[in-house]
Amino acid sequence: MALSREDVLAKANAICKNTLMETLDIEIIDFGDDFVLGKMPVTSKVHQPDGVLHGGATVALAETMGSFAAEILSDLGKVFIRGIEISANHLKSVRAGFVYAKATYLHKGRTTQLLEIRVTDDHDNLISLCKLTTIALPKSK
Repeated sequence: MALSREDVLAKANAICKNTLMETLDIEIIDFGDDFVLGKMPVTSKVHQPDGVLHGGATVALAETMGSFAAEILSDLGKVFIRGIEISANHLKSVRAGFVYAKATYLHKGRTTQLLEIRVTDDHDNLISLCKLTTIALPKSK
């Protein structure tokens, strides 16, 4: 029996317990055949000293969504996914609310995947544009 959408999201969020994703309150909120969408609250926990969203927290959100997107494509019984490169252009600052990261594929290879992650605010303003390269590595037998 296939899992419902709600079950998949609950399972994905449950594996984030006791990880950086839980520390930053990152939540996966939607997915499709070619995207994963997540959100993170912008609070003092993810601020720079001057009160705006830290770029490192933004990149952590982006890499989380990109990695989950790569995993959805893969046969996790045979491979595991690792990020091998990420780049980010931070375009606008945020002080409060939520940021949303939508990861979509630019390339879906068997070994490497290239994803674009658009990070937006509550008003759909582009905050950061990130690119993530992942690799699917065979699991040891």
